[in-house]
Amino acid sequence: MRKVLLFGLVILTGISFVGRLFYLQIYTADAFDMDNDNAIRKVFHYPKRGYIYDRNDSLLVANQPSYDVMVIPREVETLDTLMFCKLLKIDKPNFLKYYNRAKRYSPRLPSVFLAHLSKEDYAFLSEKLRKFKGFYIQKRSVRDYQTSIGANVLGYIAEANTSEIAKDSYYRLGDLIGKQGVEISYEKILRGIKGVKYIQKDIYNRDIGAYKDEAFDTLPVPGKDIKITIDSELQAYGELLMQNKIGGIVAIEPSTGEILSLVSAPSYNPNLLVGRQRSKNYTKLYLDSIHRPLIDKGLTRMHVPGSPFKLLVALTALQENAITPKTNIICSGKYIYGKNKRVMQCHCGGGFRNLDSGISYSCNSYFAMAFRTTVEKYSDASESMDIWSSHIKSFGLGNFLGNDLSVGKKGNIPDGNYYDQWYPDFQWGATTIISNAIGQGEILVTPIQLANMTAAIANKGYYYTPHILKSIEGEEMNPNFTTPKQTSINPGYFDPIIEGMHDVYKKGTASFLKVPGIEICGKTGTAENFTKIDGVRQQLTDHSIFVAFAPKDNPKIAIAILVENGYYGSRWAGRIASLMIEKYIKGEVTLKRMEKLVLEKSLEDEYLKPYSGKPFKINDK
Repeated sequence: MRKVLLFGLVILTGISFVGRLFYLQIYTADAFDMDNDNAIRKVFHYPKRGYIYDRNDSLLVANQPSYDVMVIPREVETLDTLMFCKLLKIDKPNFLKYYNRAKRYSPRLPSVFLAHLSKEDYAFLSEKLRKFKGFYIQKRSVRDYQTSIGANVLGYIAEANTSEIAKDSYYRLGDLIGKQGVEISYEKILRGIKGVKYIQKDIYNRDIGAYKDEAFDTLPVPGKDIKITIDSELQAYGELLMQNKIGGIVAIEPSTGEILSLVSAPSYNPNLLVGRQRSKNYTKLYLDSIHRPLIDKGLTRMHVPGSPFKLLVALTALQENAITPKTNIICSGKYIYGKNKRVMQCHCGGGFRNLDSGISYSCNSYFAMAFRTTVEKYSDASESMDIWSSHIKSFGLGNFLGNDLSVGKKGNIPDGNYYDQWYPDFQWGATTIISNAIGQGEILVTPIQLANMTAAIANKGYYYTPHILKSIEGEEMNPNFTTPKQTSINPGYFDPIIEGMHDVYKKGTASFLKVPGIEICGKTGTAENFTKIDGVRQQLTDHSIFVAFAPKDNPKIAIAILVENGYYGSRWAGRIASLMIEKYIKGEVTLKRMEKLVLEKSLEDEYLKPYSGKPFKINDK
């Protein structure tokens, strides 16, 4: 009996051990992970980042070699810190800062200690750095901008931050990632795929050769080249015209939605954000609170649209049968409305006004009538505003356009609910919100939305989503960019609007901006401009706004210009529009006197007024 019991205990103990080993080694054990094996060192080989070309195949962005000092904190031995800092041209506080940052990231994984060594520094350090255990030099590519323009379009690359690393396991501390513009919009296409080499280490932590005869090593896959829609010559010309001015230019090809030019002024040379001086230069640009060069004015600057918005007020009124092209009024130089006989001033010159002359001379009274008649068509003002708002939004206003640009703003197109909440204890109506009729009030737009609106008018009722990508090496275009978006306006109603815009140039508010040989359709705009100075709301010089497309038939370009504090619409924005249109269509500029006037004009005094501490006059129309 004792023998049986002893034998049973032995068997039971054996089964228990086998079961426990099976549980630990088979059932619960993780698969072998080379990335976390202390006996294997992982070395990355960075791929060539994709090149960027403009629409005419001009190379805009290439690559140049860069050398980073890498560190594996756990392998660092006692070293002469002063000598090491002298070699790298840094001080001891920065040494401790870089080393502790790497140690926090991972004591055993390599990370960037000091980035962007020059070729000369690399040649000098490559031998000497071997004396310092745990440090080595890694080669990779950084951007080489072949141009000094389009910084807001191209963007830049910089080290991935902790948030970006947490979102995408591809990145490690010190890796570079697109931060703005095309670089961030098409980061995954441009970056390629890193190659990996696994190196076996011995018990003394020394490299002894490739792990498993390089069976698990991979080669880097280069990023793909892309072509963008920008015309670099037109972009450069736009930036030149906008020197000493703040604002934006957006030019679109109506037949495709391709963005021909996206100017944000003032801009900066993209090469400033490459290399060892990148951080210093970025800080300087970031702290410029007057010009804000890092803010893309064409995509994010929200403002009231002014008179160009009258075009949509008219189209909506036509669609709702509130007016016809022959509807006319007599303008007395002001529009009187409401129970309190409030006054909206008009500067059109007065007299009989119909749709065509209302547009060409920018008659406030005419569009106040058109807006009021549209809203008062229905007994419920809230319902009317919902219908009105829906028509306006069909042109891409009041929402994100769905483009492939890295930043943007929705703007604001109010509807019935908006005013119900604004006036909860007041029975509001068309006269309450009459300023919307002339593009003031609660309307907010961005320059790219105005350019897209103009493209939709040029196309007589449809537009393509504005986009910056023209083609990707070996890939098809996103169908979102090749599918037309229809507005809610009947195509037949666009003809009288286009004739009115044509008459703006022929005899109206832009008659002195004609371009020989090109029939242009345009609309001037002046937008009120307010700011707070010492907590007090004050009015500054008006913004100059202009929209246009050309030629009138089979248009090739639609454009919107914003010149902040630029007086009335035709003064600066209109001149810039005519010059840009001639440059694009003819390939040269013949309006030399106009060009000279624009190039020599600086608005810096206007921008410094709020900071001068002195009283100032308003120089508007």
